[in-house]
Amino acid sequence: MALALTPPRVPKSKSSLPSHYHESFLEKKGPRDRDYRKFWAGLQGLTLYFYNSNRDSQHVEKLDLGTFVKLTDETPWGSSRDPRTHFCLVLRNQEIKFKVESLESREMWKGFILTVVELRVPSNLTLLPGHLYMMAEVLAKEEARRAVEMPSCFLKVSRLEAQLLLERYPDCGNLLLRPSGDGAGGVSVTTLQPLNGTQVVRHYKVKREGPKYVIDVEEPFSCTSLDAVVNYFVSHTNKALVPFLLDEDYEKVIGYAEADKENGESVWVASSAPGPGPAPPKGSPKELPPASITPGSSQDKLPPLLNQDENYVIPIGDAPAANYVNEPEPKGLHSGLARKPVVSSAQAFSPATGLTDLTAELEEKLQRRRALEHAAERMGDQRANLQAQHITQSSPSSQN
Repeated sequence: MALALTPPRVPKSKSSLPSHYHESFLEKKGPRDRDYRKFWAGLQGLTLYFYNSNRDSQHVEKLDLGTFVKLTDETPWGSSRDPRTHFCLVLRNQEIKFKVESLESREMWKGFILTVVELRVPSNLTLLPGHLYMMAEVLAKEEARRAVEMPSCFLKVSRLEAQLLLERYPDCGNLLLRPSGDGAGGVSVTTLQPLNGTQVVRHYKVKREGPKYVIDVEEPFSCTSLDAVVNYFVSHTNKALVPFLLDEDYEKVIGYAEADKENGESVWVASSAPGPGPAPPKGSPKELPPASITPGSSQDKLPPLLNQDENYVIPIGDAPAANYVNEPEPKGLHSGLARKPVVSSAQAFSPATGLTDLTAELEEKLQRRRALEHAAERMGDQRANLQAQHITQSSPSSQN
């Protein structure tokens, strides 16, 4: 009986494989992994991709370097292998350990990661002149890529919405870019930092002058991209400012796959709102009613709205309020509100969806402030009338 011949496996062409700044084998150990796992890894932009083999075009895992903190040399305890082949990548929310084949491979990975994160070729690593030349080429590619891309901390929100986002989600960062109100293609930078128990909000204007962005401070600074604008604020505040990045680890809406009746293809369907659910068992404690939010004290009052073009800060310094011109804006929301939003896309945040409740809260506070101002005016008028009557009764002409 003749066996059916199977066609030989043709390897994928090099053009069909993803292009990376640097790639090689890496052994990776995440915070939930019990041991190292070997991957083919590739660095592209600010993302580190992991593949099962060097012939695969689809990655199985990835790491976002936008939350980069530092790189450290890892010395494994009780390991018989060379400790110089280990290093640790520290991100804002996790630490990942890596193991490579040699010291040269470790230094190259550290060099390429630092190049794309800090936008400069590192000078404190054990690298050959050829390695430095390769990293200089990667630096030019990364700068060109960022020149046409929006940074992850850019959101299409208004000034007040940006302030509310930073106040409500402090764990997601304290620096946010938003469109400028002048309509000239510039952007505005909103920051929030704690100072002596209060939240200090600052707004900075970034003008668009041809292909460059100029930060409007005491000594104007020109940047080639918006990402360079973000790096300027981070580096000139001793990394006290952190770019705002919403958490996308969890989904907000429950969904499921369902076959389309017309074409038979599977589509993703969001489930409807859940019902009241099953009744609790007997003997279980009763559920407490939700706590009502009562109007706050005078600390929750918002200041009068200022001109959008005049309420900008000129100087930047290490201290949040050392040389600032504007008065700090008080904290508008309590820290007891819900924290860390959950959205399907990191920066898919529009006023029509996520900012509806924020706008409602803002309108409520503005109405409460106007009511208090109106009551204060009425009390002032009553006091003036009482003083006038008292002066009239005490005058000599009134006694005669």
